[in-house]
Amino acid sequence: MNNKQRVKKNKEFQTIFKKGQSYANRQFVVYCLEKEQDYFRVGLSVSKKVGNAVVRNRIKRYIRQTFLELKDQVDPNKDYIIIARNPAAKLDFHESKKSLEHVLKIAKVVKKKS
Repeated sequence: MNNKQRVKKNKEFQTIFKKGQSYANRQFVVYCLEKEQDYFRVGLSVSKKVGNAVVRNRIKRYIRQTFLELKDQVDPNKDYIIIARNPAAKLDFHESKKSLEHVLKIAKVVKKKS
């Protein structure tokens, strides 16, 4: 994922939190906000309560890789913020991907595979 596909600024995070819709399961919370753009953007938030730096960075890598694999199926006209909850620290990549896909299906932003 390149830099233009990431939400980095605090102001952008706050806008998505205030105006966006939230969806959740036990491991992840996803905020979605409709935007007029050709590509989706992703912001990640993993609290220190989830684990040490190694654990937090692993979770973020898993989330980025999941979005990379789902890039053709995810709605491109939205910004997303993914918040990892404590149980996400215990997941391997495949469980993490499955859980994130579940939340994105609840949010109705993932298209069927073609």
